[in-house]
Amino acid sequence: MRRIPSLLALLILVLSLGLLAGCSGGGATDNPAPSGDGKSAEGGPKLRVGISVPAADHGWTAGVIYWAKEAQKEYPDVEFTLATADKPETQINDLETMIVKKLDAIVVLATESAPITPVAKKIREAGILLVNVDRGFLEPVADVFLEGDNKQFGRKSAEYMVEKLGGKGNILVLEGIPCTVNTDRVNAAKEVFAKSPGIKILDSQTGMWNREKAYNVMQALLLKHKKVDAVWAQDDDMALGAEQAIKEAGRDKEMWMLGGAGMKDIVKRVMEKDPMFPADITYPPSMIKQGIKTAVDMLKAGKRRNETQEHVTINIDLITPENAKDFYFPDSVY
Repeated sequence: MRRIPSLLALLILVLSLGLLAGCSGGGATDNPAPSGDGKSAEGGPKLRVGISVPAADHGWTAGVIYWAKEAQKEYPDVEFTLATADKPETQINDLETMIVKKLDAIVVLATESAPITPVAKKIREAGILLVNVDRGFLEPVADVFLEGDNKQFGRKSAEYMVEKLGGKGNILVLEGIPCTVNTDRVNAAKEVFAKSPGIKILDSQTGMWNREKAYNVMQALLLKHKKVDAVWAQDDDMALGAEQAIKEAGRDKEMWMLGGAGMKDIVKRVMEKDPMFPADITYPPSMIKQGIKTAVDMLKAGKRRNETQEHVTINIDLITPENAKDFYFPDSVY
């Protein structure tokens, strides 16, 4: 397994590249026409790479689409197909279409792990280079799996919460979409919480990494639980939805929360020492760019298959008021 450094360097790219970009909706496909005669700069046929990602249903996935489009600009000699999916069924259809087209490589950020795994196996069986980013498949069928260190994410965030609570308190847990990312984060966090007998998990419900869903879930949880000290939200979009529910219930002085992914609005509040958001965790969407670069570099090197899945993890950082300025990029898309 390879590990690459903190994504701070990748995030800095936001400042040097163009800023806000539009995002395509669910099931949309962007097929730029090959330039010139359809040949690469070396005179051979253009490499053809498919990119399949979730639709922009929240800020983080909007950032994924932005960075996928930015990555394409760096390879004018490659023909890209970008498809966004609002649900697993749509993504399965997109990927099966890419298989039929016999693309050279496909980069996949799964909508959900379980339903996408069978079609991922088909991609490998078709001899197409497969790079899996962020949400892993249930079997190691990709040639390269690149993800943020989600176990580290869960562990660091939970350790911070335990320390800030002084080892004692009632907490609520918000889970995300069913996939390896959510499983690794939640399990790692709960292992940390279990080591502190004074920490009590009152409830654990899914907010699907969606602001509106988290708002609705938090409304129900607040009615059910009368004494809450903190919310482990694991995602900044969910944290904002939960915060709205908390404020409407008049309980914003009672608790604080920890989200994740480094949304600029949350990082700014950490920097300003907002009591609701004392810290955050990095997990920027620019990792899709690294996945696309990995696929193109492998193809150009003539490597179209790894015998076993190569696992690349990206370190995760805890953002606090002391270092928040290093992670705050006001012109970022996310």
